[in-house]
Amino acid sequence: MDAKEILSKLTLIEKAALLSGKNEWESRDIGRVGIQSISFSDGPHGLRRQEGAGDHLGLNASLPATCFPTAATVANSWDPSLGEEIGAALGEEALAQKVDVLLGPGLNMKRSPLCGRNFEYFSEDPILAGKMAASYVRGIQSRHIYSCPKHFAVNSREYRRMAMNAVVDERTLREIYLTAFEIAVKEGGAKAIMSAYNEVNGKYANENEHLLVDILRKEWGFDGIVVTDWGASNDHVAGVKCQSNVEMPNPGLDSARQLIEAATKGEGQITEEEIDRAILPIIEAAIYFKENDHTKGFDKKAHHDIARKAAVNSAVLLKNDDDILPLAGGTKVCLRGPFVNKPRYQGSGSSQVNSTKVETIAEEIKNYAFEVVDDPEKADVVLFFFGLDEIAESEGADRMSMDIPEYQIKELEELSTYNKHIVGVMSAGSAVKMPWLDKLQGLLHGYLTGQAGASALLDIIIGKEVPTGKLSESYPFSYVDTVVVNYSDQDKRNLQYREGPFIGYRYYDTADVKVQFPFGYGLSYTTFEYSDLTVGEGGVRFTITNTGKCDGAEIAQLYVGKRETGLIRPKKELKGFKKVWIKAGQSVEVMIPFDDKTFRYFSTVSNKWEIEGGEYQIYVGANVRDIALTGEIFVEGTTTELPYNIDDLPSYKTGKVRNVHYEEFEKLYAAPLPEEKVGPLDINDALCQMKDAKSGICRMVYKVLKKKLDKSYEKGIPDLNIMFIYNMPFRAICKMSGGMVSRQMVESIVMIANGHFFKGLAGVIGGFFRNQSANKKYEKRLLHEE
Repeated sequence: MDAKEILSKLTLIEKAALLSGKNEWESRDIGRVGIQSISFSDGPHGLRRQEGAGDHLGLNASLPATCFPTAATVANSWDPSLGEEIGAALGEEALAQKVDVLLGPGLNMKRSPLCGRNFEYFSEDPILAGKMAASYVRGIQSRHIYSCPKHFAVNSREYRRMAMNAVVDERTLREIYLTAFEIAVKEGGAKAIMSAYNEVNGKYANENEHLLVDILRKEWGFDGIVVTDWGASNDHVAGVKCQSNVEMPNPGLDSARQLIEAATKGEGQITEEEIDRAILPIIEAAIYFKENDHTKGFDKKAHHDIARKAAVNSAVLLKNDDDILPLAGGTKVCLRGPFVNKPRYQGSGSSQVNSTKVETIAEEIKNYAFEVVDDPEKADVVLFFFGLDEIAESEGADRMSMDIPEYQIKELEELSTYNKHIVGVMSAGSAVKMPWLDKLQGLLHGYLTGQAGASALLDIIIGKEVPTGKLSESYPFSYVDTVVVNYSDQDKRNLQYREGPFIGYRYYDTADVKVQFPFGYGLSYTTFEYSDLTVGEGGVRFTITNTGKCDGAEIAQLYVGKRETGLIRPKKELKGFKKVWIKAGQSVEVMIPFDDKTFRYFSTVSNKWEIEGGEYQIYVGANVRDIALTGEIFVEGTTTELPYNIDDLPSYKTGKVRNVHYEEFEKLYAAPLPEEKVGPLDINDALCQMKDAKSGICRMVYKVLKKKLDKSYEKGIPDLNIMFIYNMPFRAICKMSGGMVSRQMVESIVMIANGHFFKGLAGVIGGFFRNQSANKKYEKRLLHEE
């Protein structure tokens, strides 16, 4: 039977049940008509398939899998072919571990360097993030597995991520926060998308018609499955109406009952035809996965080698005074720093992988021609392995600062009194401040290298491999230099994106703010020269010559700007890139094409993509601040009316947007800005907001949670369960409890929090028995129809 025929044989009882998960990792199955469960697994950079009791935070053990470098790392390779190779390996492991849908890659924009999950995202730039994400998607799906890019959309912080409203103007939404997803769907062919926890302009992502229907389905032509982030469903009926297909993890049958009631008793809330439309992609997916062969296993050594290759090609050489690197064989080295014996190679949270093998510097260095000494004064060079601790980078919490832990810097300062030849080897998944940089003669940034990072980094240090990576994000001198420093009030529900499109290098470059390292920066063991730029209608051509003494790779970057404009525009924006390998002394001609995104902007007047006619500036170079070649091209326009008088938006006209006034942002937003909610708690408030609850019991619960959270920070080990609960809204209780709690019970819990103890308690107790009874009746009806 095909999907439509199977759908015609389902009852409404079965249809409603199919739209929610049956456990932590699987959708429901209907054996009567041959619909099997679809299995999901975390896996942006490695499978996290749990065989026993499942949980979404990585608390319980998972099957061994290859831990590849994280997305933030691989983005530094600027190499989609590498992303596709990693994706194919991930797909093979998913197939071997009976996984149908791999929940990744993550491609949210790095709006702030403090987002605790930046290690899991590619870049601050949507073109780079989109191209790399599309390559992962193609690789994963080449193995008959669905890839599920996440989190759609505008998920740029972890604190109160489930109880936050992203307030962003339409053009910025389209050009900055949705473009990467568009590329993943259109160029990668993604067959699944994960909806985010947060609201976008007042509507939860999973029930946001503008995002899920107007843009994803209609404009981009997406025909796959939308799966909620775990616990991200708010109003299930509204979600299904917006063609959200699978509510995860396991809300029990309360959601199904809501659907049936809305379809049969509600006043036009939802029709059975709309339910059918949401179910069809699930049935199509179940049919697609049915013949998958899960008996092949995967080659652990081969995948470990891919992980090493990825780490080599993604490491970034940031400093190399007097060409201290590479080190010659026989060099006396002293190993110092916290990551010599215990590497930091991945982040914490739902992406945490139970690695098949983990290399350490202490062990791997035995395979290299170095003379290792325990005394720094006797060493030719000190190799200092340092970076961000595990607690600093985790799902569920944002970083408190951009600092490297103080104890590490004290050790570095002490070492510098004994030996001036120190090479830092850094592990961190996001930008850090570097007031200590003068203490290092060299700095090799491996980011989070995955399980094969030790040998990859040592291969670069000794010169067996050359560094070829470049930064996929800017490194400001400090957090106060960032554009979001005044727009990150964590206690507010409405997070205003007042900076508009000026995130990352778009701000630093346009407002002429100095940075530690610019976007696209990275050194090599050789040197390159650019020449002979030709700009044509199809793209740009130019020549790169390797002028050094060793073979290497250069990442050429194409930026486009428009000086004469009636629109808000950054000085220049990345529109293409190419990584090319060139032998010493040789030259290659490079071509970077223009595409449909090179000159477009989103018009809020016509509500579609337009081109502003006129002369555009073309920039080609080694990074956003190192432009070697410039040119111009005249482009015919499609614009008939501009959306505003740019002189009415002076901050946005200049790009100096760190202190945009409320009224100016409201003009850009083109609608009244939402006000902060006042009054009693509701089901969409986070549990951490119980600190202001009327109920003394709830305030006590808050204090217990806060104390446990603080203790985890003191220990330096993230307590993922507490982090999740602390930021979780009340509504998620009924979505994450396996059917034990209904929405009506949650409403009664909130009643208790607001000081109505006895009335609320009666509602919880009565609701529990009503919910259990209704669940049993529903299960019986499902079995009867089987």
